[in-house]
Amino acid sequence: MNVRYRVELSQTERAELAALLSGGKHAARKLKRAQILLAADAGVSDDAIATSVGVGGSTVYRTKQRFVLGNLEAALREQPRPGAGRKLSGKQQALLVATACSSPPEGRARWTLELLAGAMVKLTEHQGLSRETVRRRLAENDLKPWRKDMWCIPQVDGEYVARMEDVLDLYAEEPDPKRPVVCFDESPTQLIGEARQPIPAERGQLERYDCEYKRNGTANLFIFLDAHQSWRKVKVTDRRAAEDFAVCMRELTDVHFPKAERIRVVLDNLSTHFPGSLYQAFPPCEARRVLRRLEFHHVPKHASWLNMVEIEIGVLRSQCLDRRIATQKHLVSEIAAWERQRNASGARIKWMFTTEKARAKMGCAYPEPASVREPQTKES
Repeated sequence: MNVRYRVELSQTERAELAALLSGGKHAARKLKRAQILLAADAGVSDDAIATSVGVGGSTVYRTKQRFVLGNLEAALREQPRPGAGRKLSGKQQALLVATACSSPPEGRARWTLELLAGAMVKLTEHQGLSRETVRRRLAENDLKPWRKDMWCIPQVDGEYVARMEDVLDLYAEEPDPKRPVVCFDESPTQLIGEARQPIPAERGQLERYDCEYKRNGTANLFIFLDAHQSWRKVKVTDRRAAEDFAVCMRELTDVHFPKAERIRVVLDNLSTHFPGSLYQAFPPCEARRVLRRLEFHHVPKHASWLNMVEIEIGVLRSQCLDRRIATQKHLVSEIAAWERQRNASGARIKWMFTTEKARAKMGCAYPEPASVREPQTKES
């Protein structure tokens, strides 16, 4: 006779299960058990729980039984399953991980599952090893040796920290129309035309376009973004030379923010993003006039993520440029329409990273001040 187990959770257990379900990386079986316990605590019948969670009635019964006879951990924990034992011992699994993290064999660009299985046969007493066994053991260690990421690793020194906190403090300020903070960057984009006319979508048929295309050159986008207001401006040009940058800065002062006393501009370290570019483009008196109203704040090298406009460029590409646009005239028209709609909608970038969070999360990377270093004694 089946015993009806009654689940009654404490407030602490409910909070723990709610936190488990709200986020993080957990096994699907564990999440379903948590759902079963919360539903049972709420008085839902076993049949209704099985239907809503998508499990069998026996799973609901066993989960409730383990909780009542044991505890919450016992109900959530995966029970040992019958079957063949693991082919790789703990030492052999460690050897597999070390092999996967080493350089691949000569003549091969990267390790594959087949290569690793063959290497383990040579290094151990196994007569054979399947690629699935190798895959599972690597998955347990979050390893995929056939994949790699390209990443620019910055050197966090005093200059990096100073520039980072300078930019973060600008973002944290209250909006000031007399001293706006404007993020600036540029982004190239290709002009792509159709080799054949696409076939429009119709009922039961997706839109179809040919894989061939015409490359009609490139255009450059200069993007401005107000860090505190819903305003952005995109200027399309043929190039991104020092003279083009200088013209953008003059338009920023004379056209976009004519009443501002000082415009703080956040930008990266491209060779043209410096005051000298204005002297290359304008007479000295004109260059000086524009620069008197500008204040450049450069992000650290290899830290373009600190420039808020990078997020806006991603939005522009996903919402407007993720298609084939053949001519610069069409590009200008489409970007202008996107710009008007986004400005009118009041859209802003919600920046969450602050100086306090930087010190908390990156504190170990900050340079150690000289005042707290141990004094060095001279050897006699």
